Amino acid sequence: MTTFDDRERSYEAKFAHDADLRFKAEARRNRLLGEWAAGLLGKTGDDARAYALTVVTSDFEEPGEDDVFRKIAADLDGKADETTIRTKMAELRAVARQQVADEG
Repeated sequence: MTTFDDRERSYEAKFAHDADLRFKAEARRNRLLGEWAAGLLGKTGDDARAYALTVVTSDFEEPGEDDVFRKIAADLDGKADETTIRTKMAELRAVARQQVADEG
């Protein structure tokens, strides 16, 4: 039984580790997206960082990424269309995953 128990614990640990990496990558993507949007809004320095943080926290409103999209779309009204925003979200998701993976 110990081999089975060890294997089960190993799978549980891997699942928890993978979930943690997904969370970190999503938060990183949202920060990068916020920095991108801040640039379009003309924000720099501390204002850009503060804005990026609001994008990160907007992801806690509901499951999925639609809450983040709605915030960015509303803030960038007239500056970026849906296709541009969704394309940037996908691009930055890949960047964030790579950054998190590189950190170990």
